Amino acid sequence: MDVIIQKIASLVMSLTMLLGTASASAMLNYRAGEASSIPQARIVFGGDMLFDRTIRVAADAKGGDFIFSCIEPLFTDADLVVANLEGPITANPSVSVDSHVADGNNYTFTFPVSTAKLLYAHNVRVVNIGNNHISNFLAEGVRSTMQYLDDAGVQYFGDPFAQKTATTSINGVRLAFVNFNQFERASTEEITVGQIHEARANGFLPVVYTHWGEEYVPATDYEKTLAHEFINAGAEMVVGSHPHVIQEHEIYAGKHIYYSLGNLFFDQYWNADVRTGLLLDVTFTKNGVRGVEERRVELERDRRTCPIATMPPKSE
Repeated sequence: MDVIIQKIASLVMSLTMLLGTASASAMLNYRAGEASSIPQARIVFGGDMLFDRTIRVAADAKGGDFIFSCIEPLFTDADLVVANLEGPITANPSVSVDSHVADGNNYTFTFPVSTAKLLYAHNVRVVNIGNNHISNFLAEGVRSTMQYLDDAGVQYFGDPFAQKTATTSINGVRLAFVNFNQFERASTEEITVGQIHEARANGFLPVVYTHWGEEYVPATDYEKTLAHEFINAGAEMVVGSHPHVIQEHEIYAGKHIYYSLGNLFFDQYWNADVRTGLLLDVTFTKNGVRGVEERRVELERDRRTCPIATMPPKSE
C-alpha cells in the first residue's frame, strides 16, 4: 500500500510541475507578445552632415546616393533619421570647393539644391538647422534652406528666425524635436526650456538636439549644466552636435544625454576621433525611451560613411 501511495504522490507532483511549467511558459509567451504589441517608434540620431567641399565633389562625380550607399541599411531600417544639417541649401555656387584650410572660404558652406530630396530619399526626414553654419549665406540662405526642405517633405527645427520645433507621431508615439544653439543669440536656454514644457503639455516626448561645446575636446561644464537643466525641465533625451568628435554619454535622472555624436558626413580625416561618429538607434514608446543601441560609423576617404561596430543595446 505504501508503494502505491508513493507512486500516486510522485505522479501528482510530476503533473503539478508539468502544469506549472506550462503555465509559466504561457505567461512568458503572453508577456513577450504583450511587449511586442506596445506601440513603438525607432529613430536613428546622427551628428554633423556636410555636403560641400570634397563631399560635394565626390557626390558630383559618383552621385549623391554614393555618399549614403554604405550606411543605407541602418537608415532605411528605422522609422526615420534625425541629424544636423551643417549649412544652408542654396543655388549659389560653392566657395569652399578647392579652398584651403587657411582660406576663410573653407568654412563657408552651401549645399546643392538636390540635398533636401537626397536626404528624404535616404530616410533623413527631420534635420536640425540650429547651428553655426546655417547663416553662411545670410538670411536669404536660411530661407532658401527652409523652402527646399519644405518642398522635399523634410521637417526641420532650430531656425534662427522662430526657433521652430518639429513634431511627428509614429505608431501613436508623439515626439517633439527641440533645438538649442549656443552660437545663435536668438536661441536661449529659456526658450528651449519653454519649448520643452510646451511639448510635454501637448502630449509629446521632447528630444533636445543641441549645437554646443568646443571642437575636438570632451564635453564642457557649460554643456553639462545645460543638459541637466533640459532634463529637469522635462526633456526625454538630449543629443548634441558641433564638436566633431564623440563626447561623453551620461544617464542623468534616468534620462540619456549624449553630449556629441561627432561627424556623420564630413571630410575630416586627420585622426580616428574625427573619422569616427556615433549613431543612436533609439526605441521610444508613449512612456519614453525604451532602449538605445549605439552604432559607430567611420568616415571613409572615398567620402562614404560606413558602420564599423555594433554596441550592445541599452535597455530601459
